[in-house]
Amino acid sequence: MIATSFVDSHCHLDRLNLDAHDGDFAAMMAATAQARISHMLCIGVDLETFPQVQALAEQYDNVFASVGVHPLYKESREPVVEELIERGAHPKVVAIGETGLDYFYAKEEREWQQRYFIAHIQAARETGLPLVVHTRGAKEDTLALLREHGRGEVRGVLHCFTEDLDMARQAIELGFYISISGIVTFRNAQALRETVRQLPLERLLIETDSPWLAPVPFRGKPNEPRYVVQVAECVAALQGISVDALAAATTNNFFSLFNKAQA
Repeated sequence: MIATSFVDSHCHLDRLNLDAHDGDFAAMMAATAQARISHMLCIGVDLETFPQVQALAEQYDNVFASVGVHPLYKESREPVVEELIERGAHPKVVAIGETGLDYFYAKEEREWQQRYFIAHIQAARETGLPLVVHTRGAKEDTLALLREHGRGEVRGVLHCFTEDLDMARQAIELGFYISISGIVTFRNAQALRETVRQLPLERLLIETDSPWLAPVPFRGKPNEPRYVVQVAECVAALQGISVDALAAATTNNFFSLFNKAQA
């Protein structure tokens, strides 16, 4: 029997450290395929570098892209709803974001973060594309803005989730998925592991957020999409199911959410 493949629902292929592959991007992609990673979503974090993200999605059939401005990338050109909509029309762009609020690192810069976030929510609502949300230390504002400006018409994912179970449940009620990164394998992430145990499988995604946050046993080394397998192994154990069952469920969830990827 052929084992189930995995999807890395959030990575930054344009920013990977390729030292382990002698600087060869194609070699990294070959290693990814050998690890049974079938598809990847390459996330845009600013408008200046989005063309590189789009180019990777155009070059590889199994790579998709998102367009947006990360809440810590203040130096990026401000996202305008019309531009996000225009770039989101590309056939390989399947999501709006990465966007959101980060009060952990930038709690004094809430005004522009919220303004950028609202623009992304509006673009997601108008295009019907899902929203990729980064949220840290900003539970109440994140949920409030999604409710106010999403108007019940925006779906998406809270990526690299590290917040509490209550936030996850409220987001799920809004139509969002919860994506788990390598943080779940860290020794000091017991609270997150307890949350993951209680999340519904039909709303889970897995990701690497590479080149950051490499899972155990690769922690401290450059991360890459093939290490999503270690995330899957941890999440499967917490959910009390086999790794193949977890892979199948999260792959199905990925294509249910990012349904443009199936077109």
